[in-house]
Amino acid sequence: MSKIKPSKGAPYARILGVGGYRPTRVVPNEVILERIDSSDEWIRSRSGIETRHWAGPDETVAAMSVEAAGKAIADSGIDAEQIGAVVVSTVSHFSQTPAVATEIADKLGTNKAAAFDISAGCAGFGYGLTLAKGMVVEGSAEYVLVIGVERLSDLTDLEDRATAFLFGDGAGAVVVGPSQEPAIGPTVWGSEGDKAGTIKQTVSWDRFRVGDLAELPLDSEGNVKFPAITQEGQAVFRWAVFEMAKVAQQALDAAGISSDDLDVFIPHQANVRIIDSMVKTLKLPEHVTVARDIRTTGNTSAASIPLAMERLLATGEAKSGDTALVIGFGAGLVYAATVVTLP
Repeated sequence: MSKIKPSKGAPYARILGVGGYRPTRVVPNEVILERIDSSDEWIRSRSGIETRHWAGPDETVAAMSVEAAGKAIADSGIDAEQIGAVVVSTVSHFSQTPAVATEIADKLGTNKAAAFDISAGCAGFGYGLTLAKGMVVEGSAEYVLVIGVERLSDLTDLEDRATAFLFGDGAGAVVVGPSQEPAIGPTVWGSEGDKAGTIKQTVSWDRFRVGDLAELPLDSEGNVKFPAITQEGQAVFRWAVFEMAKVAQQALDAAGISSDDLDVFIPHQANVRIIDSMVKTLKLPEHVTVARDIRTTGNTSAASIPLAMERLLATGEAKSGDTALVIGFGAGLVYAATVVTLP
């Protein structure tokens, strides 16, 4: 017989509050076109993006996270001291250690909350949400702060015609806490590592350590390019359209609902054509509100779902208590989908 006392948490978990932060600088397509041979019409037709936000020197990963998290905590109605864990998903915090989550937890005024970073690309918010739900139900934390944050402008090759227009910066956050009824469904998640090369960093950091820069890519002025995100656009598009619609349907099935029961669909904001294709494949009814925040925010990777969620609630396009399907997918290739009740 085990001597270990069983853990005891809440019967269920739910999202209690949401917050977002978009950098003050708004960057239209015209700025992108200064470095690539393209057109505003081509960018809009290929991605749906009209503008994106780029962070300034003071809008660091930590600073943006604190702003978004502060709003989420206020929206949830709890105090920062009640946060038991802080989970931050990001691929653009350049200090390997310590985790930026520890800095954020301290600046928010939590009471020595557990804090750690995860790296799951554009699926990172879904991964963090799943971890938070587990902590609340298991009892290791009553309230968990989940943050998706990126400064992808730092990892963008502005001379790469295929990706220069895609990425934006920002932070989105939610507070997850106890619930007396199911409000975060089972997560359908996974990875396809055999496709990892379709989205990747151009050059690994250790290439700079050895000082051998001879074979590294150069920009138009002959300078060594900083590592950037690159992707095989068509391969990623096909995977997202065909495979992620299946994952989204699996998440609906796991939650025990059909598309008719949905009020809102919040997919990762990667490309408006991917979003529209998924809506068609899933046969979503016309009454379902679909997030298309990418038009003015761009692709913010781990931040895209909470930012889109925050905007839908702020504009009244979605309301508290709505049933939403959320799905993230990206580098790895990784994915995570679940059904939630909106805060």
